[in-house]
Amino acid sequence: MASSMNIESGLEEGTTHDKASKSQETNKKPINWPLLFLNAVFMAIGVIGGPLLSRLYYLHGGSRKWVNTFTQSAGFPILFGPLFFLYLRHRANPQSPHFFMETKLFVASAIVGVFIGLDNFLYTLGLSYLPVSTSSILYATQLAFIAVFARIIVRQKFTPFTINSVVLMTLGSVLLGLRSGGDRPAGVTGKGYLFGFFLTLGSAGLIGFVWPCVELCYAKATRVMNFTVVLQFQHNVAVFATLVSFIAMIANKDLQAMQRESKEYGLGQTMYVVVLVAAAVVWQFSFLGGLGVIFCIGSLFNGILSAVLLPMTEVAAVFAYHEKFTGEKGMALALCLWGFTSYFFGEYQNNKKAKATTKEQDEQYKE
Repeated sequence: MASSMNIESGLEEGTTHDKASKSQETNKKPINWPLLFLNAVFMAIGVIGGPLLSRLYYLHGGSRKWVNTFTQSAGFPILFGPLFFLYLRHRANPQSPHFFMETKLFVASAIVGVFIGLDNFLYTLGLSYLPVSTSSILYATQLAFIAVFARIIVRQKFTPFTINSVVLMTLGSVLLGLRSGGDRPAGVTGKGYLFGFFLTLGSAGLIGFVWPCVELCYAKATRVMNFTVVLQFQHNVAVFATLVSFIAMIANKDLQAMQRESKEYGLGQTMYVVVLVAAAVVWQFSFLGGLGVIFCIGSLFNGILSAVLLPMTEVAAVFAYHEKFTGEKGMALALCLWGFTSYFFGEYQNNKKAKATTKEQDEQYKE
């Protein structure tokens, strides 16, 4: 019951910073832990399940890249229920703040949605050439890009531990690229594998740019930011990302091809629909959780959490699709985990110093 009350409190009263220059101090505001945990669970569902379902589409005869891209954002109707419930609660409480997001936040969500749509296509196209495990390791390098762009966009503070984490993760992705022949999917050439490698890396770079921009949008909001607004923001992002892929599907004549593809799908016509619908729902959890984590703490922690989920995706891909877990993958994974450990140790040291400084200031004030 206490956790439920805390989550509801986060839905109604959670706030972000008023100025972008203070966005790096996100960890100093009270953290709604139940709300953060809920969003972390959403992220786990999407980060682990999304790539597996997208790869399942390809493995059994699916070949339409924009169709698979479409599923990564088309699950936004699942947000209608929570938004309608929150709207009814707002109507029942006349003293509650504005329900709908402000205009500039709406425009920002539309722009972010277009970028997300393009990023989804890069990721989906890259996944068609790569095993899930390799794609997941490469996509985890978004942490490095988030660190750089967060420093530029929201003035995220760098520490030696953060830099060490970025370097280690970059080395991990380079290691995968140097020894790329051992885990190529059937029918994929060496050039195709490298093409998928750089597409996925480009996707990680683009999303690494987008997440700090989202944090900046939250910080620049004039009205009070709460999780209801975050849900609206996610809804708009998904709508515009879906429009990008839907327009591309029409131009590429994918709508006509889907009927033929569904009949020839290896798991059957019904499972073709099930796979696409399930992928849409699962991917929506991923992006909703990501935006929620940014709201609770910040964009850099969102990247950290995505990377922490990497080993689970690795294990799931090995068991689900019997992918090879090569020595190079093991080394790359070890470097990534080393980088995560470095980051968390640095955060622990910083928090320890901050508490000591606060305690010293309190003692001086008492004197």
